[in-house]
Amino acid sequence: MKSVLMIFIDGVGIGKPDKEYNPFFRLGFKTFSKLFNTIPHLENPFLSTDSIILKPIDANLGVDGLPQSGTGQVSIFCGVNAAKIIGQHFGPFPHSKTIDILRDKNIFKEFLKRNKKVFFANAYPKIFFDYQKSGKTRLSATTLSCKLSGIRLNTGTDLRRARALTAEITNERWNKKLNYKIPTISAKASARRLLRIASENNFTLYEFFLTDHLGHGRIKDEFEKIHNNLDEFLLELLTKFDNQKMNIVVCSDHGNYEDLSVKGHTRNPVLFITAGRQAKNIADSINDLTQIKSAIIKFCM
Repeated sequence: MKSVLMIFIDGVGIGKPDKEYNPFFRLGFKTFSKLFNTIPHLENPFLSTDSIILKPIDANLGVDGLPQSGTGQVSIFCGVNAAKIIGQHFGPFPHSKTIDILRDKNIFKEFLKRNKKVFFANAYPKIFFDYQKSGKTRLSATTLSCKLSGIRLNTGTDLRRARALTAEITNERWNKKLNYKIPTISAKASARRLLRIASENNFTLYEFFLTDHLGHGRIKDEFEKIHNNLDEFLLELLTKFDNQKMNIVVCSDHGNYEDLSVKGHTRNPVLFITAGRQAKNIADSINDLTQIKSAIIKFCM
């Protein structure tokens, strides 16, 4: 089956080669150093191998102010300039003016229109479903896209049956923070699970948002563990996927994590990686967030 795996990582830009404030330089990142023999930064943001390309893409979209998750994610998943549509960067949740756009143009729906199999790989804990039942409606762009497209959200049962992943990769925080009793797994094992899931679908999306939390100065006691888990996860994905049958796209919505000198977002270009047979075509087609969806549909459908 021809498949594309999209990894959305919240709040990761390409920053300065600063060992004090850029975690990729302070802690290292094997995904970069082993694949490209260097770490991307503003003076060296374009890296590539035969089948993997890393480049900076624009998240500012011609709008003043700091890019935000709500408009950035709608721009990614719907292929529109959401910030220009509402006249400002907005977040963390989608602006009310973009809900109809999410309903009609989200990337899940584009694949479904063509009778393709789609899957959102994240599992949601019981507390989330209780939140929904209470009538509250503030949902992320990914979650809302699923709801508006009729895509079922995974539960703890799906996680136990290895049919989904937690948003923090290893299950450890579900046990520690939410009192679940689910076996923890390594970041590498989680990556292999995601590759198996993606091979069974035409389009699979996985979302990782703890980078944005760390960039805002939260959960400092878990900083290195989260950083290293993401690193092992991405490296396993990008070295173990079947590059004849699968294309991988890694993207973000705004800068943040790459510059810890501030606790807010940045106007830095954001991280974009693509891997597989269509890597060059995809990379050549994308310069900003609004072009990601169309490139995936054109070259990976």
